[in-house]
Amino acid sequence: MKKVTKYLLAAALPFLVVACGPKWKEAEKEGYTLVDNTDGATLGYAPESEVKILTVDRFAFKDLNKNGTLDPYEDWRLTAEERATDLASKMSVEQIAGLMLYSAHQSIPGGGNSFFGPVTYNGKPFAESGAKASDLSDAQKIFLKDDNLRHVLITSVQTPGVAAQWNNNAQAFVEGIGMGIPINTSSDPRHGSDSYAEFNAGAGGRISMWPSSLGIAASFDPGLMQQFGDIASREYRALGIATALSPQIDLATEPRWSRFDGTMGEDPKLATDMARAYVDGFQSSDDGGWGYQSVNAMVKHWPGGGPEEGGRDAHFGYGAYAVYPGNNLKDHLKPFTEGAFKLKGATGMASAVMPYYTISTGRDTVNGESVGNSYNKYLITNLLREKYGYDGVVCTDWAITRDVSSVYVFEGKPWGVENLSVAERHYKIIEAGCDQFGGNNDMDPVIEAYQMGVKEHGEEYMRKRFEISAVRLLKNIFRTGLFENPYLDVPETEATVGKPEFMEAGYQAQLRSVVMLKNQGNALPMKDKKKVFVPKRYVAPSRNWFGMETPERLDYPFNMEVVAKYFEVVENPDEADFALVGIENPNGGVGYDVSDTEKGGNGYVPISLQYGTYTATYARDSSLAGGSPMEDFTNRTYKGKTFLASNTTDMDLVKDTKKKIGEKPVVVIVRVSKPMVFAEIEPYASAILVQMGVQDQALMDLVSGKVEPSALLPFQMPVDMKTVELQFEDVPRDMEPYIDSEGNAYDFAYGLNWSGVINDDRVKNYK
Repeated sequence: MKKVTKYLLAAALPFLVVACGPKWKEAEKEGYTLVDNTDGATLGYAPESEVKILTVDRFAFKDLNKNGTLDPYEDWRLTAEERATDLASKMSVEQIAGLMLYSAHQSIPGGGNSFFGPVTYNGKPFAESGAKASDLSDAQKIFLKDDNLRHVLITSVQTPGVAAQWNNNAQAFVEGIGMGIPINTSSDPRHGSDSYAEFNAGAGGRISMWPSSLGIAASFDPGLMQQFGDIASREYRALGIATALSPQIDLATEPRWSRFDGTMGEDPKLATDMARAYVDGFQSSDDGGWGYQSVNAMVKHWPGGGPEEGGRDAHFGYGAYAVYPGNNLKDHLKPFTEGAFKLKGATGMASAVMPYYTISTGRDTVNGESVGNSYNKYLITNLLREKYGYDGVVCTDWAITRDVSSVYVFEGKPWGVENLSVAERHYKIIEAGCDQFGGNNDMDPVIEAYQMGVKEHGEEYMRKRFEISAVRLLKNIFRTGLFENPYLDVPETEATVGKPEFMEAGYQAQLRSVVMLKNQGNALPMKDKKKVFVPKRYVAPSRNWFGMETPERLDYPFNMEVVAKYFEVVENPDEADFALVGIENPNGGVGYDVSDTEKGGNGYVPISLQYGTYTATYARDSSLAGGSPMEDFTNRTYKGKTFLASNTTDMDLVKDTKKKIGEKPVVVIVRVSKPMVFAEIEPYASAILVQMGVQDQALMDLVSGKVEPSALLPFQMPVDMKTVELQFEDVPRDMEPYIDSEGNAYDFAYGLNWSGVINDDRVKNYK
């Protein structure tokens, strides 16, 4: 009997060893090691970081602080809240200060001298350094190591593969420092369409191409917006991006605002549904909750940047004030409080919020402060955090703590606190209830702000206040799995970003974003391969916000190789069956002109939504806001002043083409970024399509009848500039819409298909 037992034990021993042995295994990858926990988290670490693996309860864990013990923050079995609380309690003030920084814009690789300063590698410009495109720049190494910065904003990347390798290099660099906190990389929206690019069923690309969020909103289908979020988040994570500095959910109630096209339109209900869908798409992983496919959504801009007085934008001092002539803050809050903060998915609410630069005039009913939103304790603490219960990250917009010298120079944006020092601005932002400073690479002013707080409130108060922000910031890193595995498989990235099915989805969305406004006599579709005349478009010289100049040019408005696949292109309009005209909405300026000050004026001029000369007869006698310390007056009125759009030649092009083509159809396609006055060009067009960022191929699919238009206007088109001047900046849908020669009003939720005016469930639901 003993012999039998002996043999049974011997036979069972291998199974006992396996059953009691480690429940994980390692695999070597290119530049990092992957650890697979059976029924547990997948880990990734870089050998050069000198991080070791701990085995506890037979599972593998990363010893990020290298103390040989499994700390709660290293234990992936615990909740993000528990782990963040533990780590925050262990961090030094300097480490938390670094966590509260969000870098200035970083391109990969960094260029030479740019608006954001010179970028060097080993002391030399990239082109002379011999560095790889995926290497870290000198500045990046400094702010990651010396300033403890862990939130990086990237802009352009050379290729998806380079982005993935840069991510791995950067994560390996910080993994071996201090507490081993990984980088949370972010991006502004990067899924715009290249109008000239072509698409086919097998096409891949650098990244999938979609219409703007305003264009997706024109589908009136939140499901399409959620599909975009789901696909975009997968591409983001493949690039190493775990936070989206989007969506922009400002209610676009001011038609002249330059950031109108980044919004989801002017209707509170539509914008709310679209905001919720966008955030659900980005934040939900495969099982609906947080995970490796999740991307934190930073919704912007609290409490709504739309009601800019006169349409002037707050990137400049001349646009510092949001105004509320209709006393209508409540509609501007809805996309946040009823949309992004009430998700259908398991992530619950948007993980981060960005206030806008603006001073929300008259909204602070507690302290009566007239300061930028991130400085305003009523808006951040009393309203956002206490009334609406938001406990996620609040990050300022970029560069609001920097100094500024003029209302018209692109510099810092410290509106309302211009008289404070940089450190005092940081302290005021912390006291207002914010957690993070956008565009700041230097932790020194954050440390100074901490010392100010210690002097006023004591060490215990400030330490606790810093830990509160640290927990919020860390939770967004824990929930997206970065502490476990921040590394990317470069070939997998290259296969994921812009893969054919993602490109296909984006292209289909483009087709659903184009609105047909007019189709006189069923001019469209042009089903046969007819002869088309396409006039060249003049583009005037211009200068952007950063001072970069674009020279004048005369060129075709479409990719003519694409057009030629659908129609026979002719140079003589007499030979054509129809004309195809491509233009843009009027470029009516920014609302400020330095030359006006040189003539003795206050600098303020109207923003025009029409091509022809406009005189602001109906503008306010006195502005609703003013008082910048950089000005010696408070009335910013522009009443009686005249302005001419820089692209008035677009109107001339439509008229001239009609004259040349005679009674044959003139099809006008307008790239719109905001509302416009159609009275100047509509009578000369047989058909009008408006698009908000699509490929020319999508336009030709619609013009040729391959696809039927289905989109609806997510905003009103005004009858004239009088109704624009008389509308309230904070009130949606309060303009008189334009009525065309067919008797159709270019109103919210209006659009045509081949059968006529669309009146489906979408229209009934939202209009």
